[in-house]
Amino acid sequence: MKEKTKLLPVYNRVGDNSLLSALKNGGVIVWLSCLIMGLGNFVAGQIVKGVLFLAIEAAFIYYMYTNGLYWLYMLPSLGDTATSEVWSDELGVYVYVQGDNSQQILLFAVATIAIIIAFVIAWQSSVRSGYMGLMVKKNGEKAPSIKTDLKSLLDENIHKLLMLPPFAMIAIFTMIPLVYMMLMAFTNYSAVGDHLILFDWVGLQNFKALFDSGSAIGKQFGSVLLWTLIWAFFATFLNFFLGTFMAIIINRKTTRCKGLWRTILSLTIAVPQFVSLMIIRNMFKDNGAVNTLFQNLGILAQGQVYPWMTDATWARILLIVINLWVGIPYTVMQVTGILQNIPEDQYEAARIDGASVVQQFIYVTLPYMIFVLTPYIITQFTGNINNFNIIYLLTGGGPTYVGDSAGQTDLLVTWLYKLSIDKQQFNMGAVIGIFTFIVLAVVALVTYRNSGSYKNEEGFK
Repeated sequence: MKEKTKLLPVYNRVGDNSLLSALKNGGVIVWLSCLIMGLGNFVAGQIVKGVLFLAIEAAFIYYMYTNGLYWLYMLPSLGDTATSEVWSDELGVYVYVQGDNSQQILLFAVATIAIIIAFVIAWQSSVRSGYMGLMVKKNGEKAPSIKTDLKSLLDENIHKLLMLPPFAMIAIFTMIPLVYMMLMAFTNYSAVGDHLILFDWVGLQNFKALFDSGSAIGKQFGSVLLWTLIWAFFATFLNFFLGTFMAIIINRKTTRCKGLWRTILSLTIAVPQFVSLMIIRNMFKDNGAVNTLFQNLGILAQGQVYPWMTDATWARILLIVINLWVGIPYTVMQVTGILQNIPEDQYEAARIDGASVVQQFIYVTLPYMIFVLTPYIITQFTGNINNFNIIYLLTGGGPTYVGDSAGQTDLLVTWLYKLSIDKQQFNMGAVIGIFTFIVLAVVALVTYRNSGSYKNEEGFK
């Protein structure tokens, strides 16, 4: 306990160390440290910390002067100068003169804004750190050295150290691309009209086009959204209930060779999904193994085929069935672990009360599983809405009618891919991405926050 006390920062004796308190009570040195980062630390004798804060400020000023201000200046217009051919008297030929690149401007402007936000956080940390160091010195104590602060990060403040890397990764690889995509939705960045190099802000024009049932893309959006919701519902809940039923059958005391059945189910997971789906796709082609087998058995006449991939209804049913084959083993493994941990006394109490096997499942097994598996079900539902692999690898989103950018089995995510990669309509792809993100985020958060597993963190009752 004494050793623990030694590592506790003396900053705790400063009292209120907020930025407002620092500016209010810090005096001239703190006010000047708002302009010269680290000044308060220098005066307090914390030289290393002062140097670090000053270096951050110098690096920020250098970046803004050399690059940052330029990108922010170009952001409102996204560039005006197109790449052009200019005659070179020296070479005797036309040479290309690089113009503005709107995509580059937008990306670096977003990155610059992120850098500014990070600098503001570092700036307020500098002011507060200088203030606390000065207050410690004013109280007649020695301000903690950088070594003491590092020890604190490895002890009582270790949560800050451990959270910094994931927070930085989320900011760099998630938040910045997300903001970039959101801003792209308000531009005309598209091959339509030749706006791939230079593009402009168009406000809500893309959103109006997507939600306008009279436009071509608006009509396709309605049908794709409806099929996405139907697919997500059946792909999630059929997997859950059928997987649960299979897990209960295997888990029964009267079932023999339980290990064998679980091993067989595990093997389907061990096979790479990419390989499995490509094999299934070849099997269900018009001239594939399934139609050929039916022809040989006399179920189909020679030359006659079932339109597994070419008819929208057949293709959708096939996708749902194949998804059961892919997803049920995962559900069985999840449910098996839960079934083996349900208290036996609950079943005994139910049997004493005269409950049948069905009633035991409804009133004991099912509530327990739903309580535990609610986060899993939510994850599966959102995952199925964004289930790119099975759709793209099995049907490619088809069948696709002439003139449409979306096929009859396309989900929002595969349609987004086609619009962005195949059609180069990046603006509309961004709009669909924003819509999908907002809907999924709201549904997932609302559902989870109202679930028993969230409200009752102490456990199932």
